Amino acid sequence: MIQLRAFRQACYDAARRTGGKVIEFRSPDDVTPNFHQGIVAYGDYRVAVVWRRDSAVLAIAEPRVIDHADGANESGPLTFVDARELVAALAEQSGFEAHTAADLNGPFDAAAQPEIDPADIEYWKPATRGEALFNYWD
Repeated sequence: MIQLRAFRQACYDAARRTGGKVIEFRSPDDVTPNFHQGIVAYGDYRVAVVWRRDSAVLAIAEPRVIDHADGANESGPLTFVDARELVAALAEQSGFEAHTAADLNGPFDAAAQPEIDPADIEYWKPATRGEALFNYWD
């Protein structure tokens, strides 16, 4: 199982190698969402490296607010972004599997994702692979 510390180190390493800077980590205090975010800045442009908490799966998405304490919370499918250099740098990190926006925006195939609870698939009916992997399901 990948630990939060390894995720953070992977974010720092990949950001440095691609000319970015990690400016913040966002972690849920609750069961949802099922991912952590490492916010990487490239000048004024920001992306989130998202890590699915129960696996070694990473992706790049638009940053999300996940602070339940002040009521500011975003939910629904993530918007995955094309950041090929960052995905490549993350894929080189030991133990992680980085996915592209094209892969995650493609159709969801339950047979290809046996680690996802069939009851969740039945109830939530994810349309894309990304929606099934990174979500706000309870």
